Amino acid sequence: MAIPQPGKLAPDFTLPTDGGDKVELSKFRGRKVVLYFYPKDDTSGCTLEAVTFTALAPEFEAAGAVIIGVSPDSVRSHDKFKAKHELGVVLAADEERKAIEAYGVWGEKSMYGRKYMGVLRTTFLIGPDRRIVQVWENVKVKGHAEAVLAAVRAA
Repeated sequence: MAIPQPGKLAPDFTLPTDGGDKVELSKFRGRKVVLYFYPKDDTSGCTLEAVTFTALAPEFEAAGAVIIGVSPDSVRSHDKFKAKHELGVVLAADEERKAIEAYGVWGEKSMYGRKYMGVLRTTFLIGPDRRIVQVWENVKVKGHAEAVLAAVRAA
């Protein structure tokens, strides 16, 4: 499945989250949503990304945006990850990869010459009308949350 591009309607989803709740994209109609897909809880890049989004969460909130992180990890894994790093963003568990595949972010990766399938680190800025405003593919974590915040403020 191809990555949905700006102007397209963001695929809806309902996923379990940390703390035993659920998150449903359509419930955020009228608000901006930063939807970021990451490979794995408690790995260096994913931790830095979540910690940085958490640090900037009040500024995202002030700009009218909610932040949702999605990975194929379990709710239990998210709970531990969130507690360990005092994260202040919603973490959705997509163990069946339904949202991950709907957003086209499951693909071939390579590490140390070995090829495997996994989550391609990607962020979507979704507008209040549920249309995709901007997409960041192959995200490099350093400086990313700040760039997304600037886009949220401009949207």
